[in-house]
Amino acid sequence: MKAVRIHKYGDASVLTYEDVPMPRLVSTHDVLIRVVATSVNPVDWKIREGYLKQMISYQLPLTLGWDVSGIIEAVGADVAKFQVGDAVYSRPDLNRDGTYAEYVVIREQEIAHKPKTISHVEAACLPLAGITAWDALFTAAQLKAGQKILIHAGSGGVGSLAVQLAKAHGAYVIATTSEKNRALVASLGADHVIDYHTQQFENLIDNVDVVFDTIGNQVQEASWSVLKPGGILVSIISPPAQEKAQALGVRSAFVFIEPNAQILEDIAVQVDANKLRPIIGAEFALHDIAKAHALSQTGRTVGKIALYVGKP
Repeated sequence: MKAVRIHKYGDASVLTYEDVPMPRLVSTHDVLIRVVATSVNPVDWKIREGYLKQMISYQLPLTLGWDVSGIIEAVGADVAKFQVGDAVYSRPDLNRDGTYAEYVVIREQEIAHKPKTISHVEAACLPLAGITAWDALFTAAQLKAGQKILIHAGSGGVGSLAVQLAKAHGAYVIATTSEKNRALVASLGADHVIDYHTQQFENLIDNVDVVFDTIGNQVQEASWSVLKPGGILVSIISPPAQEKAQALGVRSAFVFIEPNAQILEDIAVQVDANKLRPIIGAEFALHDIAKAHALSQTGRTVGKIALYVGKP
């Protein structure tokens, strides 16, 4: 089968589209998935460049990619929830080979049934970003109807999903984006859209219950000032300082997700109820992975970058 692997850490030139052996079921709870589509996430090129090698001890060569939508081709003896032919999607374990491949083996507890009302390409753009947005909003921040939330980068892969999820749960949604993406972010449900190029959000809003930081650095630092007493700053970029949170009478949280099939089942319900859709800003064939990574590294993509792998 074809896959994209790295044999050493480095820039996009280390991405190798090559023939590799078919993966085998490791345990009786594994499933073999024929990959129809995957997508690019920043964690992919961060792993490629070696940023996570101290956290996760990879054995090279490594197949990258940790989003997938596809069809089950084989199941382990103890798999109970799924069967051959099921359409599924997943954000699998980062410790295993990834999904930039025609086939991938994933644990049963890490997969969920694909939403019925969208394509495999759309579904493949949901797992990692969707779990991240869900975890940040509902696990870490405990967002409730009627609360006010500020979501940074509302047109990004995670931000665009967070805007929709927050609105669907009855929150008042404020989002930052560029002027060219204002209409898109408003269409996703944002009640107040701020152009970060020409406006400073900290001068326009206050008394916010939740800030969802998807940018970090100066944006994270400026976000403290808009929180109400007892509010929470949740980041997926870097841990907000707990000491500062305590001094300001607010809370902080950092989110780094794990596979979560239950959240994916919940997301599928939202999708099939027409309350959530992935935004796809670019599409590539798997063999054009270097171009896809280069685009992701600009930090300027709208929504997700989809990768076509196989036939539905």
